[in-house]
Amino acid sequence: MTMLLNSYERDTNLIAAHHQPAIMLDLATSRDIDSRVLLRGTRLVLDDILTGRKLISPDRFLTLLANCQKALNADDTSFLFGQRLFPGSHGPVSQVLTHSQTLHQALIHICHHHSLLSPLCTPRYFENDDNLFIYWLDSCGAGAQFIFLLEAYMTAVASMGNRMLGSQLPWRFNFTHAEPRYIEQYWVHFSDEVKFNQQLSMMSIPLDIAHQVRLKTSPISLQLALQDSKSQLTDIGWEASFLDTLYDYFRENIQQNIQLETVANAFGMSPASLKRKLTKHNTHFQKQLDLARKHVALYLYQVKGYQHHEVADYLRFNDINNFRRAFKRWTGLPPGQLLQQNCF
Repeated sequence: MTMLLNSYERDTNLIAAHHQPAIMLDLATSRDIDSRVLLRGTRLVLDDILTGRKLISPDRFLTLLANCQKALNADDTSFLFGQRLFPGSHGPVSQVLTHSQTLHQALIHICHHHSLLSPLCTPRYFENDDNLFIYWLDSCGAGAQFIFLLEAYMTAVASMGNRMLGSQLPWRFNFTHAEPRYIEQYWVHFSDEVKFNQQLSMMSIPLDIAHQVRLKTSPISLQLALQDSKSQLTDIGWEASFLDTLYDYFRENIQQNIQLETVANAFGMSPASLKRKLTKHNTHFQKQLDLARKHVALYLYQVKGYQHHEVADYLRFNDINNFRRAFKRWTGLPPGQLLQQNCF
């Protein structure tokens, strides 16, 4: 048994075509676009979606999304798609979100069930004394389409939270990409609290708001839905993507001397096979390792309050100058300059 036993890849058939792909298709066909144009290159026909039984891979879903983006040619496509996603009609897991008693609870469930709810874009959760944070990672090597996915899934979470509590919540949004030319869509669908060229693509909400208890929810219905969603996860057989699993391995072993050969052995494959798998996901070993190290360093600095030498020691850098150079490579900034910013 290897660490990749329950990990899906770009070509793994796990996404129910009648769930999120159907939502995207429905949005596009509502603008009188021929479904055959939208399904080009996906090896799907409309009947595959209408049967309610077809599973497709992330790369086929990405092809569908790209086709819809091109056909619609509208700056708000990702945001309109996101508004339709949560709680959605994804079976028991949607009922889990519907019956969650707090936004905090719903967000934890989204993270836990991400292979069902956000298979292309993985949410990660943490909190400090004041705020709850969700940051997002590329699950399957989406490349240029990752910005579209970020816009969609952040919209999905924010819209769901606003509906749950019946008001426009004080979300804050950070994005690693540069400010887009259609910035007004961010203001309309998110808020004025949006920053670009940041270290993490992340959204946050004050903890006291996240813990507000909703009225008229059913704890019994929630428990029943959780039981059924557990079976739903078992049925698809995939809990996390290959890149998710690799990221977790790096985070758990970040204080070790991580080498390609060691990781390949832990994953039950040759170094050449691991390289090929990374290439299939549009990435490489050093990029993924640096991403994990960067995230750990940011957390230690800005949540735990570590000093430079403490972060360097934690990450097993014997020379502080080597650490500073590595940190600048990860973030684009020296540690001292980054500490003047509030990433979280």
